Amino acid sequence: MQFSNQKKGMLLAFTAVMFITPDSLLIRLADANSWNLIFYRGIIPFLIVLFGLIIIYKTKLLKELIGNGWHGIAYSFVFTITNIVFVISIENTNVANTLIMIALAPMLSAIISFIFLKENLDKKTWTAIAITTLAVIYIFYDALDAGDFLGNFLGLVTAMGLAVGANIIRSAKKISLVPSAMLGKLMVALIALLFVDTIKLEGDDLIIIPIMSIICVAIPFVLVTLAPRYITAAEVNLFFLLETILGPLWVWLIIKEQPSFETILGGGVIVLTIGIHSILSLRKI
Repeated sequence: MQFSNQKKGMLLAFTAVMFITPDSLLIRLADANSWNLIFYRGIIPFLIVLFGLIIIYKTKLLKELIGNGWHGIAYSFVFTITNIVFVISIENTNVANTLIMIALAPMLSAIISFIFLKENLDKKTWTAIAITTLAVIYIFYDALDAGDFLGNFLGLVTAMGLAVGANIIRSAKKISLVPSAMLGKLMVALIALLFVDTIKLEGDDLIIIPIMSIICVAIPFVLVTLAPRYITAAEVNLFFLLETILGPLWVWLIIKEQPSFETILGGGVIVLTIGIHSILSLRKI
């Protein structure tokens, strides 16, 4: 069975987000401090993806990395910053707050794509972005008071990083930036290494951090790096809105950090909108 580019991109983005949804919960369950956590979220995915790319490219891996050019350098930089500020945001505010901020990524992606890539979106995507953005604003009024300024601000920085990163990939869709993303993970680990107290894992962290780093970080970042090659950056980031509702849901079920009524209602609107958008996109193919 052959998949169209639209189907490939949607499948990659959806699968990535499904792997990511427990991430916020695992960050909360881990006992390690922010920088120790960031170090492992950098070094473990780096080693796993490095191993995979060596199998694929063998001795040509360095050539592939150099071939990413300025797109690769820009993506590595944005990817590094985004990975760091996401963890710090989660640990400095309510989980729902961070994920609500990240939900602004599709709107930001669309604006960036329209300005720099001259890539105009169809009406259904603009409509989906408008509805989900209004849902985010509705949730935002209630959720902002539950967290502090730093966590919320870094959540917004994360959203901008996702938007910029997806557009960089989109602008270089003929090449794979996975090698550059791998380099970004190495940079995350090296920066974190400057601030860590210890790299020793103890207790439940021996299980939680490796699982998180593989399932919620390594696998999704490869899929997310590939998805914008097939669909627009805004469409990729629309799928991240699923995390806005599913991420806090995991936290609510396991550690009883209950989201507000506004978060539940707004999240329901987001999920419904993405579902309708996806169905319409597939029917168009």
